[in-house]
Amino acid sequence: MLDALATYLRFPFVQRALIAGTLTALCASLLGVPLVLRRFSYIGDGLSHVAFGAMSFAAVFGLADDLAIVLPATILCAILLLCGGRRRKIKGDAATAMLSVGSLAVGYLLLNVFAPSANLSGDVCGALFGSTAILTLSRGEVLATVIVSAAVIALFVLCHHKLFAITFDETFARATGVAAGRYNALLSVVIAVVIVLAMHLVGTLLVSALVVFPAMTAMRLCASFRRVTVCAALVSVACALAGMLAAVIAGTPVGATVVAANIVALAIASAVAAIK
Repeated sequence: MLDALATYLRFPFVQRALIAGTLTALCASLLGVPLVLRRFSYIGDGLSHVAFGAMSFAAVFGLADDLAIVLPATILCAILLLCGGRRRKIKGDAATAMLSVGSLAVGYLLLNVFAPSANLSGDVCGALFGSTAILTLSRGEVLATVIVSAAVIALFVLCHHKLFAITFDETFARATGVAAGRYNALLSVVIAVVIVLAMHLVGTLLVSALVVFPAMTAMRLCASFRRVTVCAALVSVACALAGMLAAVIAGTPVGATVVAANIVALAIASAVAAIK
């Protein structure tokens, strides 16, 4: 097995997949901590379904660069969900559920009615549960992932205290002079970008696993916000590497294998917490 792993690691496409997948999982875990603490765990799933609907629209109209539609649509929905405020008529979980189910249904309907390719079931299954796209990344795509990851890490390092304030008590943060609206908008944009990147790794239906599982695992082991954030990042990177390497060796779906690794990590952390 070690010989086979060493052989696979010599291939550039495997190296690019490991770099992009690890960085994507790292970003998703960093964003997952404030989202889980603010009870927005489901937002990753909702935004990924919005992205699926936008991808379907781009495929039906034969657009070569689907990011021109997918990214703006996902960013707009993220801002609406996180920055809507108290005066919106449809509240958090209901709005997320409506966007999620509606986008998924409309996207699948468009693909069925207009059928942009002969292999409809394969295209839909790959988009929902992840495909081999993570193994066919170009250098430009990997570079874009590195740049986005660096921006997300810099955001958390520079704005750690502000994110902590709006996560635990947004009203108090506003009272102390924190521009909560601006930070919510910034967080929304970053979340949307990371969700779109993560779709290449695990597919639209499994994106929320990268957001939720590392944060929940870290919360079983740590108590403070900073420690939970660091622990979630370490757990996410370890699970992403383990899942991708196992998928390459065993020939299993990459996204499902990465999620399975996160489930195992959560089970171990829960056992450790119970023993303590």
